[in-house]
Amino acid sequence: MRAVGLIGCGAIGTVLAEAIERRIVVCDELILFDLDKVKAERLKNSLAFPTTIVSSFEDLLKLNPVIIVEAASQDAAKTYVPRIVAAGINVIVMSSGALLDLNLDLTKVHVPSGAIGGIDSITSALLAGEVEVALTTTKNPKALETQDKKPKVIYEGEAREAARLFPREMNVAATLALVVKPAKVKVTVIADPNTRRNTHKITVKWQFGEMLLQFANDPHPDNPRTSALAAWSAIKLLQNLLKQ
Repeated sequence: MRAVGLIGCGAIGTVLAEAIERRIVVCDELILFDLDKVKAERLKNSLAFPTTIVSSFEDLLKLNPVIIVEAASQDAAKTYVPRIVAAGINVIVMSSGALLDLNLDLTKVHVPSGAIGGIDSITSALLAGEVEVALTTTKNPKALETQDKKPKVIYEGEAREAARLFPREMNVAATLALVVKPAKVKVTVIADPNTRRNTHKITVKWQFGEMLLQFANDPHPDNPRTSALAAWSAIKLLQNLLKQ
C-alpha cells in the first residue's frame, strides 16, 4: 500500500489531490491532515479516490505514508518537517522558506522548483565556483496584501529576509537561496496594479557567463499569492519520487 500524506488542503493541496484522482500521480491512498477539518472534509468529499482524513499529525505518521507533502505554511513546515525527517519519511516542502531556519539532514527533504525553472543550470554553474543571483518578482498588490495604486518597489534585500517578510508569496526566493546561498541572492519585490500575472525575472552571474530567466505565471484562481505552476511542479516531483 503506497499512501501519500498531504498537510494542508488549500489551493495547492487541492490541485495535488485532483492530480492523484486523475491518476497523473499513481498511489493507492491519500491521507489528509489540516487543522481546519472543514477544508479536509470538503476536499475528501470532492474525490472518488480512496482518501482518509486524520485528526492529528501523529495519526498521519502512524499510517506510514511513503511521502508526505507539506502544502500549508512556513509555520507548519517548521513544526512538522523535522518530525517527518526523524521518522525516515520523504517529504516535499512547498513552504521552502522554513528550511532556511531549520538545521536538517536534507536527504529526505525535497523542494520543487515552484514558480520558476532553471535550477539545474544554476546548480551546474555552482560547480565552477561562485554564483550571484538577482531575483525581481512582480505581483499584483492583492497578492502582496498591499493597496498600492502605482507600481512600487516594496522590498529590496536578501532572500532570507524576503522569505521571512513574505512567507506565502516569496518561496521562490527561498528556493534560490537553498540552491545558492542566502547572501548571494538579491531580491526585489514590486507591487504593480497593472499586472495580473506573477512574474519572476532571474539574473545569474557565474564564472563563464550570465543567464537570464523569466517566468510569467497565472496566479492560482483560488489563491492569488501562488502561481499555478508551483502546484504542478510539486505534482511532477511527487510523480518522480513515487516511481523510485
